[in-house]
Amino acid sequence: MATHAPDAASELDHDRLSRFVLDTSGVRGVFVRLGAAWRQLLDNASYPAPVEQLLGECCAAAALFTGHAKVEGRLSIQLVGETAVRRVFAECTHEGHIRGIALHDDHVPAGLTLRDLGGDARLAITIENQPPGAAEPVRYQGLVGLDADTLPAAFEDYFRQSEQLPTRLLLTVRDGVATGLMIQQLPGSQGDEDGWRRASALFDTLGAAELATTAGAQLLHRLFHEDGVRVLASRPLAFGCSCSLERVRAVMASLGREEALAAAQGGQAEVRCEFCNTVYRLTTDEILALYADSPDPGRLH
Repeated sequence: MATHAPDAASELDHDRLSRFVLDTSGVRGVFVRLGAAWRQLLDNASYPAPVEQLLGECCAAAALFTGHAKVEGRLSIQLVGETAVRRVFAECTHEGHIRGIALHDDHVPAGLTLRDLGGDARLAITIENQPPGAAEPVRYQGLVGLDADTLPAAFEDYFRQSEQLPTRLLLTVRDGVATGLMIQQLPGSQGDEDGWRRASALFDTLGAAELATTAGAQLLHRLFHEDGVRVLASRPLAFGCSCSLERVRAVMASLGREEALAAAQGGQAEVRCEFCNTVYRLTTDEILALYADSPDPGRLH
């Protein structure tokens, strides 16, 4: 198991997302560092080191992508495997709330790569936007190819193919901190003709250790000060779960009365949120009340 102790060198900008632009190069970017938010997420489960690495990278990437795309609801990344790692899920909302979970077998090999997840493994990015006044969320999903060994390389391929824009990503998880940096050439870039090549070459000088331990502002200045790096906006990130008693009631109601009552062993049904371990309890009378106004005694519509 990896240690969850925070790295003091990067405490200055823990749990923040910053969007920036390189004016000279015509390049935009996002920087994310998860500290307490990531450790609070880990408090809810115990993962082998390779699984923790994948989950942390997915959480950092989900936050990065909310800074890149227009999100008015939530953005999630889901990795479904066929082998020792069955599912990795990470989500970030437009309010900056992070949550995630991973399902795995008892024995996960060290040095796990994406290619080890099986030939039919799948990786998807899903955006659910809820514009003001809209009755239902608008859902968009993009499938990410898994021809690469690492998540950053897979995501780079995805943006290159789906948006036709050169993109670079670096993700790292260590010492209880998950960090990510992303740069992308601006659409219709007005930067100089050598701008992207120069920004990409500077990006290549960055290692995972430096990314993990250097304050964001210092890192961006060190890499891109000659290209006029400018932070556009910054916002906080925090662990947050969207579970609620109302949602539990809706799930119980959707089961149908017979199945819902069967779950109430000893006169009480207990539902535990897999993301935050919050326990919700409904008595038999509370379950029956869910169906009081239903014309169908077996199932609510």
